[in-house]
Amino acid sequence: MVSLGCPKALVDSERILTKLRSDGYDFSNSYEGADVVIVNTCGFLDSAKAESLSAIGEAMNENGRVIVTGCMGEDPEVKKQFPNLLAVTGPQAYEQVVGAVKEAQPITHNPYVHLVPEEGLKLTPQHYAYLKISEGCNNRCSFCIIPSLRGDLVSRPIHRVLHEAESLFKAGTKELLVISQDTSAYGVDIKYAESPWKGERVKAKFYDLCKALGELAKEYGAWVRLHYVYPYPHVDDVIPLMAEGLILPYLDIPFQHASPNVLKAMRRPAHQEKNAGAHQEVARDLSRSGAAFHLYCGLSR
Repeated sequence: MVSLGCPKALVDSERILTKLRSDGYDFSNSYEGADVVIVNTCGFLDSAKAESLSAIGEAMNENGRVIVTGCMGEDPEVKKQFPNLLAVTGPQAYEQVVGAVKEAQPITHNPYVHLVPEEGLKLTPQHYAYLKISEGCNNRCSFCIIPSLRGDLVSRPIHRVLHEAESLFKAGTKELLVISQDTSAYGVDIKYAESPWKGERVKAKFYDLCKALGELAKEYGAWVRLHYVYPYPHVDDVIPLMAEGLILPYLDIPFQHASPNVLKAMRRPAHQEKNAGAHQEVARDLSRSGAAFHLYCGLSR
């Protein structure tokens, strides 16, 4: 770990190292003895930026397997000068850094040494598990308190989601239940950022996530079920994945009203024609597979 900048950045480095150590990683005092080098950068002053770029260059020359984080992580100059970095994250991105390390240098879980199983501690039976892909919601429906409680949409990096899914499948999970406040909006907040996964670059996008999860589940003979799917137009792209059997033909869609006036008052950007059209299209595409919908019924005043 090369830690630059202010004491706040130093604390960030300490937290990253603490998590890595608890996961079983050891540390080296030299480039030669390291499998991965993490450079926590500073971008407050021009001199600090120059120092950070110099430190990244030195790590690349001496080792070549470098992960960059910190204040310069979002500076395009970093990727421009060093296109072969393993990963680049912004400040306070502890989970992303740890995930990038695990992706670049996986560690074998030892049940006699590690107290917590690789898939984490679960309160569900072994055969199914929930996979949360994001927090919060960007919608402001007039009847909903979720944004006040959970805040705006914050999507997890896709490689972290896929890594957790793979760990769950390896542990025996046979049905993965994908959840969030607004599943089909996944990746909007991080501009569909790409992440490394099994030698490829994968976008943090609803379709790409569904396809990758489906292919991963197929390897382990497992299922993937989507929950809280809002009927945005791009959701249609996932229907063929259901027809192929990569994703279970199940849609948990909130068809909450048929009246345009009521939907407008609810601040729901949909109307009965769109909902009916979506239902007919799904029914047609999945006519051989079947589909399930949750319809919430009630009275409006």
